[in-house]
Amino acid sequence: MRVYGKIVVLTLMLALLFSMSTVWAGGQQEEGEEKVYINGIDPDFPPFAYIDESGEPAGFDVDSVDWIAEEMGFEVEHQPTAWDGIVESLRSGKIDFIASGMSITEERKKIISFTIPYWETDLAVAIRDDSDLSYEEALSGEYKIGAQRGTTAANWIEDQLIATGKMDAKMLVYYDSFSLALRDLINGRIESAMQDATMVEDAMKSQPIKIAGSHKSGDAYGYGVRQSDDELREMLSEGIRRLQASDYWEELKEKYGM
Repeated sequence: MRVYGKIVVLTLMLALLFSMSTVWAGGQQEEGEEKVYINGIDPDFPPFAYIDESGEPAGFDVDSVDWIAEEMGFEVEHQPTAWDGIVESLRSGKIDFIASGMSITEERKKIISFTIPYWETDLAVAIRDDSDLSYEEALSGEYKIGAQRGTTAANWIEDQLIATGKMDAKMLVYYDSFSLALRDLINGRIESAMQDATMVEDAMKSQPIKIAGSHKSGDAYGYGVRQSDDELREMLSEGIRRLQASDYWEELKEKYGM
């Protein structure tokens, strides 16, 4: 009986040790899984973020975050997300951060947090190559102008032109993406379109458009995170600092013609 009892005790101890090691291993796996972050991107915001010909996420921000992920020791997945719902997707936990040409604004800072800024841009008005429309005429309220909804450009027109009575609300045409606005511009359905200057300059490489004029908006891009995610915000900010101090930063700008 003593031998049998010892065997039973030994068996129980081994089972306990095995179960503890299984739990520990599971905890290690869970910790590893927590380091996979979902970056929400606008699928049609070149050169910062877009879907390439092979159907994969691409762009300046996508490449930047991939580099930061490797440098800081985490994994990242880029999830195309409708821009007008991207902040809500962040707040509800569907994505973990937004690295997709998002302007740091006071309105957005009320509901989400931002990393340090990494890019500054102006607002530009695009017109057709064969158009003689001036910058002032485009913003006079006499001609239809397009803008992507939920963007700094759309907000600027709403606040500076419509709210002040300089433009009738019906003269601003909203689009789900800037490329759709450009399509209507080229086809003559609107006379101009406003967007961040970097994006307009990128579109000029392949579209029959030109810039009528631009103005300083004071805009800077940053990565958006939930207000409770201080650790993630600081890690991404440190990643941005390291990226901008590296040779790869200049390589990226050259790659995307920025």
